[in-house]
Amino acid sequence: MTLRLPEELLGDIRRHGEGAYPAECCGILAGRVADAGVKEVARLGPAVNRRTDDPHRYLIAPDDLRRLERDLRLEGLEIVGYYHSHPDHPAVPSAFDTEHAWPWYSYLIVRVEQGRGLEAASWTLDDEQPLMRPESLEVLSEV
Repeated sequence: MTLRLPEELLGDIRRHGEGAYPAECCGILAGRVADAGVKEVARLGPAVNRRTDDPHRYLIAPDDLRRLERDLRLEGLEIVGYYHSHPDHPAVPSAFDTEHAWPWYSYLIVRVEQGRGLEAASWTLDDEQPLMRPESLEVLSEV
């Protein structure tokens, strides 16, 4: 699988992570599945991190997720994945991330170091074992 998104949207995710720092930001990746299983992100659905007990975890509330899904259906889009930031940690899934992931979806993580958004990586949960695997991330340059 490949996750494809415009450079502008990746910049928006970095800025969301910078604004939430030192807590994690979170949101959805909305788009469509193209030929050959490429997930094309058309827009983001930033969410409020409802996790208040630990700033290094995130939670998208069920009501928020249902509202986002309803809005997307009206636009002919679907959730193809989720994004969140890792403040002062690599863009690699934690054990918590792996335990709470669902198969098929993309999980884009952006590292935010000392309040500055840096590299991003995408991951998917293995269908047969509790293991996150790297996913190809294709960032489309603006023309």
